[in-house]
Amino acid sequence: MKVEILKENLKNGLNIVEKIVGKNLSLPILDNVLINTEDSFLSLSSTDLETAIKLWILTKIIKKGKVVVPAKFLSNFVSLLPNEKIILEEKKQGVYVECKNFKTQIQGFNPEEFPLLPEFKDFEFLEIDNEMLCQGLSQIVDIASPSQSRPEISGVYFVFSKNLIKIVATDSFRLAEKSITLESPVKKDVSFILPQKPAREIINILGGKGGKVKIYFSPNQTMFELPMKEAQHPQVQIISRLIEGEYPNYEEIIPKKFKTHIIVKRDEFLSQVKTASLFSGKINEIKVNVSEKEVQVSAQDPDIGESQSNIPAKIEGEPVEVSFNHKFLIDGLQNIKSSEVMFDLSGREGPCVLKPVGDASYIYVVMPIKAT
Repeated sequence: MKVEILKENLKNGLNIVEKIVGKNLSLPILDNVLINTEDSFLSLSSTDLETAIKLWILTKIIKKGKVVVPAKFLSNFVSLLPNEKIILEEKKQGVYVECKNFKTQIQGFNPEEFPLLPEFKDFEFLEIDNEMLCQGLSQIVDIASPSQSRPEISGVYFVFSKNLIKIVATDSFRLAEKSITLESPVKKDVSFILPQKPAREIINILGGKGGKVKIYFSPNQTMFELPMKEAQHPQVQIISRLIEGEYPNYEEIIPKKFKTHIIVKRDEFLSQVKTASLFSGKINEIKVNVSEKEVQVSAQDPDIGESQSNIPAKIEGEPVEVSFNHKFLIDGLQNIKSSEVMFDLSGREGPCVLKPVGDASYIYVVMPIKAT
């Protein structure tokens, strides 16, 4: 293998594929990146056996071949090179790097030992606007919580039905659902549970990029593929194993009727919840007291002091006082981008719902702290 590539292109590619590479004592081959030539492209691949990343860079191929070298070491080295063209050449199961005044040999591994990545050539897929997908995932992904006893809630639940995608996450104390409309309906209903780690990598790698992402389905794996703008070819693929099991019937958790309905300024409410959180003590408890015309947010701790603030709001229904974990309220409010939020309460101990005013595509359910 021998290729000529711009330093910036190689550096950006390595920064992406090294994201899932870590110290693997039992399988050191997983600490590496597979560099391969495919037609007019240089491909970079990495995997931790649960998630895999593959991307392609259009470049000058002098001689075809492949090499496996330590991912983070190569990435750190390339970042220090001058912003010039780089010659990469496979020599004696390693890579020879030449750039301006630098000539370096980096020892590698046998490419045949690198795990084969799954292919999805004959599997069904659908297309969705990439920015909408990444934005929706960013409102959901941090709600999921690692759980050995209930692995199904450790990931993000995708439901594809007709012309709609629903993305759901829960940790059993709160739940978030984001709906995204598709331009074309799916041929059949599909659902799967994507682990939290690759869901985050989708946001990190694909976030801010335009175009449409293809989502491929298989019984135990999925792939998210973003095409190149300048060629009919994939730019990057993120492949992941799926979490086995059945996701909870989460729709039963979302209340249909409420005792109290509030519309309040989002930024002001968030600011007051954050202020009260400083006085919430070790149990992170704040109180939301709803009267006829305003919402009071308060917290107290014998070792710190107490805080109390009031927000004017549009209120319908019964006066009520409900206690919340401030972290859960803050997360919900930060994921809502509208200037006003709807806050629906089901009494002192029932599930409560936050929604953006004017946007029915996002819902955040949070359980109160039960009164003792």
